[in-house]
Amino acid sequence: MLNLIVWILIFLLALSFFGISIQAVFNSPAGQSTILYLSHFLLQIWQWITVHIPS
Repeated sequence: MLNLIVWILIFLLALSFFGISIQAVFNSPAGQSTILYLSHFLLQIWQWITVHIPS
């Protein structure tokens, strides 16, 4: 888990190094549309897993 957090921080630092603003991406209409699409897609996957794979 710690490894994942470190990689996420490295990724965010790399984005800032190339001048990509995370805030601008989230506030743009295209960014919001992408986030909405991904959240909907992940929700559908989660619902399929909970129905088809017994715990």
